[in-house]
Amino acid sequence: MGLNDINRRIAAAEQAAGRAPGSVTLIAVSKVQPPERVEAVLASGHAVFGENYVQEAQAKWPDWRMRFPDVSVHMIGPLQSNKAKVAVGLFDAIHTLDRMTLARKLAAQLADQACLPQLFVQVNTGDEPQKAGILVDEVPGFLRSCTELGLSPEGLMCIPPEGKDPTPHFRLLRRLGQDNGLSLLSMGMSADFEIAIAEGATHVRVGSAIFGARDYG
Repeated sequence: MGLNDINRRIAAAEQAAGRAPGSVTLIAVSKVQPPERVEAVLASGHAVFGENYVQEAQAKWPDWRMRFPDVSVHMIGPLQSNKAKVAVGLFDAIHTLDRMTLARKLAAQLADQACLPQLFVQVNTGDEPQKAGILVDEVPGFLRSCTELGLSPEGLMCIPPEGKDPTPHFRLLRRLGQDNGLSLLSMGMSADFEIAIAEGATHVRVGSAIFGARDYG
């Protein structure tokens, strides 16, 4: 499919939803992709990328940042608390703030850093016990606790239950954002990003549809 096709589909979805052109940020998910594929997308001018693993991102993005200084790298996978310090120095945004232990670790970095990455709170909209994220009813209290720690989350993120209609989950996340004064919504992936855009997504996360299938070999 490729980057150009995804950008065209995003533009069409924005128009269909009555959204302003360019109101949706495409995060190109580059985890476990061969360097030549990522470099081709970088060379095309795309500047926002997503990674799932701190160690992998640490190994490749510092060099690419030297060559492509306008790039923005987002952490979209689970973040271990003991990797918080490294993540703060590596990422421009963290989409997976999902528990108080991590919030405290990130807040501790405020003493050493001039600023923190942009923060999104991950919400478990499907109340799935195997999945990370703050439960829906606990979101307001979690946000208050973050504020007390000196953190200022700007958005919410969700991953709807696999195999189910994502629309109710996207609508729920939008309502939670509105109710809590958060304007950014990270929701929608390769299979459902157009639905997410119709429901108010500001950030969509697309990987294999841009880069091709991953080889975990």
